[in-house]
Amino acid sequence: MRYPKFLQTGGTIGFPAPSFGCAAEPYRTGFQKALENWKRMGYGVMPGPNAMKAEGVGISSTPENCGREFMDMYLSGETDCLISCGGGELMCEILPYVDFERLAQAQPKWFMGYSDNTNLTFLLVTLADTASVYGPCAGSFHMEPYPKSLQDAFEILTGKRREMESYGMWEKESLKSAENPLAPYNLTEKLDMKGFLGREPVDELSFQGRLLGGCLDVLANLAGTCYDRAAEFAERYREDGIIWFLEACDLNVFGIRRAMWQLNEAGWFQYVKGFLIGRPANGEAVMDLDAAEAVLETAGAKGVPVVLDMDLGHLPPTMPLVTGSFARVTLKDQKLNVQMSYI
Repeated sequence: MRYPKFLQTGGTIGFPAPSFGCAAEPYRTGFQKALENWKRMGYGVMPGPNAMKAEGVGISSTPENCGREFMDMYLSGETDCLISCGGGELMCEILPYVDFERLAQAQPKWFMGYSDNTNLTFLLVTLADTASVYGPCAGSFHMEPYPKSLQDAFEILTGKRREMESYGMWEKESLKSAENPLAPYNLTEKLDMKGFLGREPVDELSFQGRLLGGCLDVLANLAGTCYDRAAEFAERYREDGIIWFLEACDLNVFGIRRAMWQLNEAGWFQYVKGFLIGRPANGEAVMDLDAAEAVLETAGAKGVPVVLDMDLGHLPPTMPLVTGSFARVTLKDQKLNVQMSYI
Protein backbone atom coordinates (compact mmCIF):
# COMPACT_ATOMS: atom_id res chain seq x y z
CA MET A 1 0.00 0.00 0.00
CA ARG A 2 1.30 3.44 -0.97
CA TYR A 3 0.76 6.34 1.42
CA PRO A 4 1.03 9.98 0.29
CA LYS A 5 3.17 12.65 1.92
CA PHE A 6 1.41 14.72 4.55
CA LEU A 7 0.24 18.26 3.91
CA GLN A 8 2.71 20.78 5.31
CA THR A 9 1.93 24.31 6.49
CA GLY A 10 2.23 26.50 3.42
CA GLY A 11 1.27 23.62 1.14
CA THR A 12 -1.50 23.89 -1.44
CA ILE A 13 -4.84 22.11 -1.27
CA GLY A 14 -6.54 21.41 -4.59
CA PHE A 15 -10.33 21.18 -4.94
CA PRO A 16 -11.56 19.11 -7.88
CA ALA A 17 -15.26 18.58 -8.49
CA PRO A 18 -15.53 15.03 -9.85
CA SER A 19 -19.11 14.98 -8.57
CA PHE A 20 -21.20 18.08 -7.69
CA GLY A 21 -19.56 21.47 -7.78
CA CYS A 22 -20.22 24.24 -5.25
CA ALA A 23 -22.43 26.20 -7.64
CA ALA A 24 -25.58 26.72 -5.58
CA GLU A 25 -26.40 27.59 -2.01
CA PRO A 26 -25.71 26.53 0.65
CA TYR A 27 -22.62 24.95 -0.90
CA ARG A 28 -21.18 28.05 -2.60
CA THR A 29 -21.03 30.17 0.55
CA GLY A 30 -19.80 27.23 2.64
CA PHE A 31 -17.00 26.51 0.17
CA GLN A 32 -15.93 30.15 -0.02
CA LYS A 33 -15.82 30.36 3.78
CA ALA A 34 -13.80 27.13 3.92
CA LEU A 35 -11.28 28.59 1.47
CA GLU A 36 -10.94 31.65 3.69
CA ASN A 37 -10.35 29.42 6.72
CA TRP A 38 -7.56 27.48 5.00
CA LYS A 39 -5.85 30.61 3.73
CA ARG A 40 -5.95 32.10 7.22
CA MET A 41 -4.37 28.87 8.55
CA GLY A 42 -1.45 29.35 6.16
CA TYR A 43 -2.36 27.02 3.28
CA GLY A 44 -2.61 27.74 -0.41
CA VAL A 45 -5.90 26.89 -2.11
CA MET A 46 -6.49 25.94 -5.75
CA PRO A 47 -10.11 25.36 -6.81
CA GLY A 48 -10.34 23.28 -9.96
CA PRO A 49 -11.96 24.59 -13.15
CA ASN A 50 -15.21 22.77 -12.29
CA ALA A 51 -15.31 23.70 -8.59
CA MET A 52 -18.12 26.27 -8.97
CA LYS A 53 -19.93 24.72 -11.92
CA ALA A 54 -23.22 22.89 -12.38
CA GLU A 55 -23.09 22.05 -16.07
CA GLY A 56 -23.35 18.27 -15.94
CA VAL A 57 -26.06 15.79 -15.02
CA GLY A 58 -25.43 14.80 -11.40
CA ILE A 59 -21.84 16.14 -11.65
CA SER A 60 -20.22 19.53 -12.09
CA SER A 61 -19.44 19.25 -15.83
CA THR A 62 -19.27 16.60 -18.51
CA PRO A 63 -17.79 13.25 -17.46
CA GLU A 64 -14.79 13.88 -19.72
CA ASN A 65 -14.14 17.30 -18.21
CA CYS A 66 -14.46 15.95 -14.67
CA GLY A 67 -12.10 13.06 -15.37
CA ARG A 68 -9.58 15.40 -16.97
CA GLU A 69 -9.80 17.83 -14.04
CA PHE A 70 -9.11 15.08 -11.51
CA MET A 71 -6.19 13.65 -13.48
CA ASP A 72 -4.64 17.07 -14.04
CA MET A 73 -4.93 18.08 -10.40
CA TYR A 74 -3.71 14.74 -9.06
CA LEU A 75 -0.66 14.73 -11.33
CA SER A 76 0.07 18.42 -10.95
CA GLY A 77 3.08 19.52 -8.95
CA GLU A 78 1.11 22.59 -7.88
CA THR A 79 -1.15 20.74 -5.41
CA ASP A 80 -0.08 18.77 -2.34
CA CYS A 81 -3.41 17.08 -1.54
CA LEU A 82 -6.95 17.09 -2.92
CA ILE A 83 -10.31 17.52 -1.20
CA SER A 84 -13.42 16.93 -3.29
CA CYS A 85 -15.85 19.83 -3.60
CA GLY A 86 -18.86 17.62 -2.89
CA GLY A 87 -20.83 14.46 -3.42
CA GLY A 88 -23.42 13.92 -6.13
CA GLU A 89 -25.02 11.28 -8.29
CA LEU A 90 -23.18 10.20 -11.46
CA MET A 91 -19.48 10.32 -10.70
CA CYS A 92 -19.26 6.76 -12.02
CA GLU A 93 -19.46 8.22 -15.54
CA ILE A 94 -16.07 9.94 -15.19
CA LEU A 95 -14.24 6.64 -14.63
CA PRO A 96 -13.49 5.93 -18.34
CA TYR A 97 -11.53 9.20 -18.29
CA VAL A 98 -9.47 8.34 -15.19
CA ASP A 99 -6.22 6.47 -15.91
CA PHE A 100 -5.68 4.35 -12.81
CA GLU A 101 -2.58 2.71 -14.26
CA ARG A 102 -0.99 6.13 -14.60
CA LEU A 103 -2.11 7.08 -11.09
CA ALA A 104 -0.52 3.89 -9.75
CA GLN A 105 2.83 5.05 -11.18
CA ALA A 106 2.51 8.67 -10.06
CA GLN A 107 3.65 10.19 -6.78
CA PRO A 108 0.77 9.37 -4.41
CA LYS A 109 -1.36 12.27 -3.19
CA TRP A 110 -4.06 12.36 -0.53
CA PHE A 111 -7.58 12.56 -1.94
CA MET A 112 -10.47 13.03 0.49
CA GLY A 113 -14.20 12.86 -0.04
CA TYR A 114 -17.20 10.68 0.72
CA SER A 115 -20.52 9.51 -0.73
CA ASP A 116 -20.26 9.63 -4.56
CA ASN A 117 -16.51 10.12 -4.14
CA THR A 118 -16.35 6.42 -3.23
CA ASN A 119 -15.81 6.00 -6.98
CA LEU A 120 -12.31 7.39 -6.41
CA THR A 121 -11.50 6.73 -2.74
CA PHE A 122 -12.27 3.03 -3.25
CA LEU A 123 -10.73 2.57 -6.69
CA LEU A 124 -7.50 4.41 -5.83
CA VAL A 125 -6.97 1.67 -3.26
CA THR A 126 -8.10 -1.40 -5.19
CA LEU A 127 -6.72 -0.39 -8.60
CA ALA A 128 -3.70 1.76 -7.72
CA ASP A 129 -2.74 0.47 -4.24
CA THR A 130 -2.84 4.09 -3.08
CA ALA A 131 -4.41 5.06 0.25
CA SER A 132 -7.18 7.67 0.32
CA VAL A 133 -9.37 9.30 2.97
CA TYR A 134 -13.08 8.58 3.27
CA GLY A 135 -14.01 11.84 4.93
CA PRO A 136 -15.78 15.19 4.60
CA CYS A 137 -15.90 17.21 1.42
CA ALA A 138 -14.59 20.76 1.15
CA GLY A 139 -17.76 22.68 1.96
CA SER A 140 -18.05 21.21 5.45
CA PHE A 141 -14.90 23.02 6.54
CA HIS A 142 -16.70 26.38 6.82
CA MET A 143 -17.29 25.84 10.55
CA GLU A 144 -15.31 27.78 13.14
CA PRO A 145 -13.82 26.31 15.15
CA TYR A 146 -13.72 22.91 13.47
CA PRO A 147 -15.81 20.33 15.34
CA LYS A 148 -13.81 17.28 16.42
CA SER A 149 -14.67 15.21 13.34
CA LEU A 150 -13.44 17.91 10.93
CA GLN A 151 -10.34 18.48 13.02
CA ASP A 152 -9.67 14.73 12.87
CA ALA A 153 -10.04 14.74 9.08
CA PHE A 154 -7.65 17.64 8.61
CA GLU A 155 -5.14 16.09 11.01
CA ILE A 156 -5.12 12.93 8.89
CA LEU A 157 -4.04 15.03 5.91
CA THR A 158 -1.35 16.78 7.97
CA GLY A 159 -0.12 13.58 9.61
CA LYS A 160 -1.01 14.60 13.16
CA ARG A 161 -3.63 11.93 13.82
CA ARG A 162 -4.06 8.24 13.05
CA GLU A 163 -6.40 7.27 15.90
CA MET A 164 -10.13 7.99 15.80
CA GLU A 165 -12.77 7.76 18.50
CA SER A 166 -16.55 8.05 18.23
CA TYR A 167 -18.11 11.44 18.93
CA GLY A 168 -21.07 10.75 21.23
CA MET A 169 -23.81 12.86 19.56
CA TRP A 170 -25.07 13.09 15.99
CA GLU A 171 -27.25 15.17 13.69
CA LYS A 172 -30.66 13.87 12.65
CA GLU A 173 -31.96 17.10 11.14
CA SER A 174 -29.57 19.60 9.54
CA LEU A 175 -30.02 23.34 10.06
CA LYS A 176 -28.07 24.15 6.89
CA SER A 177 -30.09 25.77 4.11
CA ALA A 178 -29.72 28.32 1.33
CA GLU A 179 -30.75 30.98 3.86
CA ASN A 180 -28.42 29.61 6.55
CA PRO A 181 -25.41 28.20 4.64
CA LEU A 182 -22.91 28.40 7.51
CA ALA A 183 -24.94 26.50 10.10
CA PRO A 184 -22.92 24.22 12.41
CA TYR A 185 -23.85 20.61 13.06
CA ASN A 186 -27.14 20.21 14.91
CA LEU A 187 -26.12 17.45 17.34
CA THR A 188 -29.33 16.33 19.04
CA GLU A 189 -29.16 12.52 19.03
CA LYS A 190 -27.15 10.31 21.38
CA LEU A 191 -24.89 7.73 19.78
CA ASP A 192 -26.24 4.21 20.22
CA MET A 193 -23.94 1.69 18.56
CA LYS A 194 -24.69 -2.02 18.55
CA GLY A 195 -22.06 -4.74 18.58
CA PHE A 196 -22.45 -8.26 17.25
CA LEU A 197 -20.25 -11.28 16.92
CA GLY A 198 -21.91 -12.93 13.98
CA ARG A 199 -25.54 -12.57 14.99
CA GLU A 200 -24.93 -12.61 18.74
CA PRO A 201 -25.24 -9.20 20.46
CA VAL A 202 -22.13 -8.28 22.45
CA ASP A 203 -20.99 -5.23 24.43
CA GLU A 204 -17.30 -5.39 23.57
CA LEU A 205 -15.38 -6.17 20.39
CA SER A 206 -11.77 -6.15 19.28
CA PHE A 207 -10.52 -6.94 15.77
CA GLN A 208 -8.04 -5.85 13.14
CA GLY A 209 -7.60 -5.81 9.37
CA ARG A 210 -7.16 -3.55 6.37
CA LEU A 211 -9.82 -0.87 5.91
CA LEU A 212 -11.86 -0.91 2.71
CA GLY A 213 -15.28 0.45 1.87
CA GLY A 214 -17.37 3.56 1.31
CA CYS A 215 -20.92 4.33 0.25
CA LEU A 216 -22.86 1.13 -0.39
CA ASP A 217 -24.93 2.75 -3.14
CA VAL A 218 -21.74 3.34 -5.15
CA LEU A 219 -20.01 0.07 -4.32
CA ALA A 220 -22.95 -2.03 -5.51
CA ASN A 221 -22.91 -0.05 -8.76
CA LEU A 222 -19.22 -0.86 -9.30
CA ALA A 223 -19.57 -4.58 -8.63
CA GLY A 224 -19.21 -6.66 -11.77
CA THR A 225 -17.85 -3.83 -13.89
CA CYS A 226 -14.37 -3.61 -15.40
CA TYR A 227 -13.41 -1.56 -12.33
CA ASP A 228 -14.25 -4.39 -9.95
CA ARG A 229 -11.01 -5.70 -8.47
CA ALA A 230 -12.24 -5.95 -4.88
CA ALA A 231 -11.96 -9.73 -4.64
CA GLU A 232 -8.44 -9.55 -6.07
CA PHE A 233 -7.54 -6.87 -3.52
CA ALA A 234 -8.86 -9.06 -0.70
CA GLU A 235 -6.80 -11.96 -2.02
CA ARG A 236 -3.69 -9.79 -2.20
CA TYR A 237 -4.10 -8.74 1.43
CA ARG A 238 -5.55 -11.99 2.72
CA GLU A 239 -2.97 -12.27 5.52
CA ASP A 240 -4.21 -8.97 6.96
CA GLY A 241 -7.88 -9.59 6.23
CA ILE A 242 -10.36 -6.85 5.40
CA ILE A 243 -12.45 -4.63 7.65
CA TRP A 244 -15.32 -3.39 5.54
CA PHE A 245 -16.70 0.06 6.45
CA LEU A 246 -20.04 0.72 4.78
CA GLU A 247 -22.77 3.36 4.86
CA ALA A 248 -25.82 3.98 2.71
CA CYS A 249 -27.40 7.15 1.31
CA ASP A 250 -30.40 6.63 -0.97
CA LEU A 251 -30.79 2.89 -0.46
CA ASN A 252 -33.68 1.86 1.74
CA VAL A 253 -33.42 -1.22 3.93
CA PHE A 254 -34.29 -3.61 1.10
CA GLY A 255 -31.76 -1.87 -1.14
CA ILE A 256 -29.14 -2.29 1.59
CA ARG A 257 -29.93 -5.97 1.97
CA ARG A 258 -29.74 -6.51 -1.80
CA ALA A 259 -26.44 -4.62 -2.04
CA MET A 260 -24.89 -6.66 0.80
CA TRP A 261 -26.00 -9.87 -0.94
CA GLN A 262 -24.57 -8.64 -4.25
CA LEU A 263 -21.13 -7.78 -2.85
CA ASN A 264 -20.97 -11.08 -1.01
CA GLU A 265 -21.86 -13.06 -4.12
CA ALA A 266 -19.22 -11.10 -6.06
CA GLY A 267 -16.58 -12.41 -3.64
CA TRP A 268 -15.87 -9.09 -1.97
CA PHE A 269 -16.28 -10.36 1.59
CA GLN A 270 -13.75 -13.19 1.45
CA TYR A 271 -11.12 -12.79 4.18
CA VAL A 272 -13.40 -10.37 6.05
CA LYS A 273 -12.32 -9.68 9.64
CA GLY A 274 -15.18 -7.38 10.60
CA PHE A 275 -17.77 -4.82 9.49
CA LEU A 276 -18.13 -1.17 10.49
CA ILE A 277 -21.59 0.05 9.49
CA GLY A 278 -22.61 3.71 9.55
CA ARG A 279 -26.00 5.18 10.31
CA PRO A 280 -28.13 4.78 7.16
CA ALA A 281 -29.57 8.03 5.81
CA ASN A 282 -32.73 6.17 4.72
CA GLY A 283 -32.93 3.41 7.31
CA GLU A 284 -36.60 3.33 8.26
CA ALA A 285 -38.07 -0.16 8.56
CA VAL A 286 -40.08 -1.45 5.59
CA MET A 287 -42.50 -4.35 6.09
CA ASP A 288 -40.69 -6.61 8.55
CA LEU A 289 -37.15 -5.51 7.68
CA ASP A 290 -35.20 -2.99 9.77
CA ALA A 291 -31.77 -1.49 9.16
CA ALA A 292 -29.99 -3.94 11.46
CA GLU A 293 -31.41 -7.03 9.78
CA ALA A 294 -30.71 -5.54 6.36
CA VAL A 295 -27.00 -5.77 7.18
CA LEU A 296 -26.90 -8.80 9.46
CA GLU A 297 -28.51 -11.16 6.97
CA THR A 298 -25.17 -11.17 5.14
CA ALA A 299 -22.64 -9.76 7.63
CA GLY A 300 -23.92 -11.84 10.55
CA ALA A 301 -23.48 -15.05 8.60
CA LYS A 302 -19.72 -14.43 8.43
CA GLY A 303 -19.27 -15.01 12.16
CA VAL A 304 -17.08 -11.90 12.52
CA PRO A 305 -17.47 -8.68 14.56
CA VAL A 306 -20.10 -6.23 13.30
CA VAL A 307 -20.57 -2.67 14.60
CA LEU A 308 -23.85 -0.98 13.64
CA ASP A 309 -24.76 2.73 13.69
CA MET A 310 -21.24 4.09 14.05
CA ASP A 311 -20.23 7.67 13.19
CA LEU A 312 -19.93 7.19 9.44
CA GLY A 313 -21.85 8.51 6.48
CA HIS A 314 -24.49 11.09 5.63
CA LEU A 315 -25.70 11.86 9.17
CA PRO A 316 -22.76 13.73 10.73
CA PRO A 317 -20.39 13.72 12.41
CA THR A 318 -18.50 11.12 10.43
CA MET A 319 -15.29 9.42 11.47
CA PRO A 320 -12.66 9.94 8.74
CA LEU A 321 -10.99 6.67 7.77
CA VAL A 322 -7.86 6.04 5.71
CA THR A 323 -8.97 3.54 3.10
CA GLY A 324 -6.22 0.96 2.60
CA SER A 325 -4.65 1.39 6.05
CA PHE A 326 -4.28 -1.40 8.59
CA ALA A 327 -6.62 -0.80 11.53
CA ARG A 328 -7.12 -2.07 15.06
CA VAL A 329 -10.71 -1.60 16.19
CA THR A 330 -12.20 -1.78 19.68
CA LEU A 331 -15.75 -1.22 20.90
CA LYS A 332 -16.32 -0.80 24.63
CA ASP A 333 -18.76 1.25 26.73
CA GLN A 334 -20.31 2.82 23.61
CA LYS A 335 -16.91 4.09 22.47
CA LEU A 336 -15.48 3.00 19.16
CA ASN A 337 -11.73 3.37 18.72
CA VAL A 338 -9.95 2.92 15.37
CA GLN A 339 -6.15 2.97 15.33
CA MET A 340 -4.74 3.12 11.81
CA SER A 341 -1.23 2.03 10.81
CA TYR A 342 0.34 2.94 7.48
CA ILE A 343 1.89 -0.39 6.61
